Amino acid sequence: MVLRERATLDRQLTLYRTLKQDYDDAVGLIDLAAEEDDEAELAAAEQALRDLRGVAEQRAVEALLSGEADANDAYLEIKPGAGGTESQDWAQMLERLYVRWAEDHRFKVEIEEESAGEEAGIKSATLRVSGPNAYGWLKTESGVHRLVRISPFDSNARRQTSFAAVGVFPVVDDSIDIQINEADVRIDVYRASGAGGQHVNKTESAVRLTHMPTGIVVACQTERSQHKNRDRAWKMLRARLYEAELQRREAAAQALHAAKTDIGWGHQIRSYVLQPYQMVKDLRTGHQTSDTQGVLDGDIDPFLRASLMSRLKGAPTRVEDIE
Repeated sequence: MVLRERATLDRQLTLYRTLKQDYDDAVGLIDLAAEEDDEAELAAAEQALRDLRGVAEQRAVEALLSGEADANDAYLEIKPGAGGTESQDWAQMLERLYVRWAEDHRFKVEIEEESAGEEAGIKSATLRVSGPNAYGWLKTESGVHRLVRISPFDSNARRQTSFAAVGVFPVVDDSIDIQINEADVRIDVYRASGAGGQHVNKTESAVRLTHMPTGIVVACQTERSQHKNRDRAWKMLRARLYEAELQRREAAAQALHAAKTDIGWGHQIRSYVLQPYQMVKDLRTGHQTSDTQGVLDGDIDPFLRASLMSRLKGAPTRVEDIE
């Protein structure tokens, strides 16, 4: 743990020194070009300075990823709300969104559990996203996501509102000891659904764990072996309990601030409107875009940056507001 923190600090210091040196070089080139009245060199130096601004903004966001578990991999859980096929289809759209986002950032994605809907979509899905600061980037995505569109399942083409809940939990480092009383956990085994062949569908290899004191439920069916699924499910349960403790600490810290944005479980955080106009808007930060297709294809970095920035007391909620 200490070695990982040291490596992170060394990397941050190196990035800062490199950025400062590039800034000094660009300013020096601007002064030299101005003295020599070299418009081409001046334009190139000014462009380099503008490029550095973008890099600096990105580094400012990355500096926020210093929470206790931010460097960890993440479990991402998606569940549809009430509404049957409509919400299940929306849940699958969100699953695709996050898979595309992860792939664009060269993160590894594994499906820990997925249950298909009767007609379309999914009843639930749990993904493991592995990569640098995966949890830190995704943690603010926890909450209820709302979709407004013309229903593809309605023969009368009426507008429909659907909801799906997203939960993000850190993969717990093996060095962190999460104590769980096994007597508090109900273990169920069942036949997995979906792709996987006859072995997956005809044996009780899937495992579901229910932590009765908290009501937390996790399931895993990704492995052919019940033993391996059980082991992965216990790791997921430890992650959920660890996340609950992190949320409790964060809520206590945020309660000290007068202006607190409620981003807890079960609260709507973002609206995706496809009809009668095109708009995706984050209700916590106010950040919005009309590029709905881009967002559904995984372009959510501006929303992630805005959410991270909003966690700083008095910080602007949009990167473009930083002077």
